[in-house]
Amino acid sequence: MPTKTRSRLRGKGRDSYLEQVLTFPLTSIKSEGHLDEAQKVMDRLLAKGKLNVGEDMYLDALSDLVAAYEDEHYAIEPASDADMLRHLLEAKGVTQAKLSREMAIPKSTISEVLAGKKRFSRQMIRKLADYLGVDVSVLAANI
Repeated sequence: MPTKTRSRLRGKGRDSYLEQVLTFPLTSIKSEGHLDEAQKVMDRLLAKGKLNVGEDMYLDALSDLVAAYEDEHYAIEPASDADMLRHLLEAKGVTQAKLSREMAIPKSTISEVLAGKKRFSRQMIRKLADYLGVDVSVLAANI
């Protein structure tokens, strides 16, 4: 049984939304050319600055369609444990030696992770996330 949902679009907001749809219909992105056109529409709307409710809802829907196309055609692999640890150490200004001392993780373990010879263990992920101030999901992407 279909359900009826209420939209926030009324009056001028609805009119501006429909105007956008008539200019560039909201359909799945199927090609690079279609992607380029969608990006131009998004750039035009973003350049306006403040958008009305209809334009904002349209931009949100169009950006979802673009993201779906890009996820399918330009997937980005998660960073390796070594790359992630190297980045976080650099961003936080922490050396391997300091990390080893303060986290009670053997220097050899840290070196093996950075060399790509060893992966994060669950215990290491929890410790590193707390120490580096990041969510565990950032470090657990490869598990």
